[in-house]
Amino acid sequence: MAGDIESAVPGEDGEQRWTTTSEVENAAGHQNMQQLIQMRWIAVVGQLTTIMAVTYGFKIDLPINYMLQVLACLIAFNIGSQLRWHEVRVVSNRELLLAMLFDVAILTAQLYLSGGIRNPFAFLYLLQVILSAMLLEVWSTWLIVAITCLCLAGLAMFSHPLSLPPGHDERYYSLYAQGVLICFAFNAVMLAVFITRISRNLRSGHEQLANLRQRAAEEEHIVRMGLLASGAAHELGTPLATLSVILGDWKRMPEFGDNPDLLEEITEMQIQLQRCKAIVSGILLSAGEARGESSTKTTISTFLDNLVDEWRATRPVLKFVYHNDIEQDVAVAFDSTLKQMICNVLDNALEASPHWLSLEAKRDADTLTLSVTDAGSGFAPAMLAQFGKPYQSTKGRPGGGLGLFLVVNVARTLGGTVTANNRKEGGAVVRLTLPLAAIMLEEDADHVG
Repeated sequence: MAGDIESAVPGEDGEQRWTTTSEVENAAGHQNMQQLIQMRWIAVVGQLTTIMAVTYGFKIDLPINYMLQVLACLIAFNIGSQLRWHEVRVVSNRELLLAMLFDVAILTAQLYLSGGIRNPFAFLYLLQVILSAMLLEVWSTWLIVAITCLCLAGLAMFSHPLSLPPGHDERYYSLYAQGVLICFAFNAVMLAVFITRISRNLRSGHEQLANLRQRAAEEEHIVRMGLLASGAAHELGTPLATLSVILGDWKRMPEFGDNPDLLEEITEMQIQLQRCKAIVSGILLSAGEARGESSTKTTISTFLDNLVDEWRATRPVLKFVYHNDIEQDVAVAFDSTLKQMICNVLDNALEASPHWLSLEAKRDADTLTLSVTDAGSGFAPAMLAQFGKPYQSTKGRPGGGLGLFLVVNVARTLGGTVTANNRKEGGAVVRLTLPLAAIMLEEDADHVG
């Protein structure tokens, strides 16, 4: 749909779903339709009580058979609405308008049978107008205003007259005055209760729309950074290859071969150069370049064990504790994006705690949980409050703070979550939670859990 903002959000069951602004608005419409159905049941009880009280309490002659028939139509319509909107979750403005027009028609029919404009409950038209202003689009609201005005004008000219008992117009006991008071109280209660609920639904919808817009902006930012990284990787490929050739030549030269210290430094430079080339290859692989496929068939334990061995060999960490507590290993498909995501978390922990950090892997039914713990100074409260937002960094570098931002967005795309908290004994824990269904091979996904 043109103009919609679309974003992937995990559902309650962990399954990835695509959500648009239209769907959020329709969800709010569904909640508002449920409020109208509840109000209609209250109207059924109120109309039935009023008819019985006026007929048998005040001895006023009403066309009770016709009024009960109108009430039966209202009950049938509400039962049908409840059944329909229990199954269908999308409610448009046009459907809300039709529902409110039906309510106006029922109210008009009942007023026509009970005195028309002289019936104090004619003020209930104001309730319909106020609700329409809250629930409907502008043109729909003005349509409700016009129709209610025409109905009220019609009732002033055409209605079934009431046969009132003698003395009904005494000052403090006038039936009309009592009816006005009851109608006012009913209007006030309905507006206070349901307008509060409807406003809450509208605020919730606005918050979801704001979250979707923020998420769309973040994902657009990721795309721009991905294009920039892909271009940079292409440009870096040639100089890195040149450096690799030069270092290989140096290593064979007698001047360096006879000097163990220089030879050791050249070897270390070659290791770091290989790491740079691997990072560039990973960027191109994530962008769908360099190879036709970016996923590798493996198992959770094998992938994590290999990742830890590679990370430990290329980082200057003094003590790295790795616990793989996955008892039931399963076949999965991991790609370089997931690998980079985990390495980003480990690299951040290493910068905060170069002397000690740990990685713990667990499988809980259909969920994989990775916990990275460090012994650093922990996250500042402001950082925790804005965790996962771009450019939130304590390192003071221009453009910093994108590592955890990318981690959060990759996990969210897979239907997972990333949480962070400080430890009482010092340091911090970053916990990645991923649904196995997002990374398992298709033939094994049905057997998760």
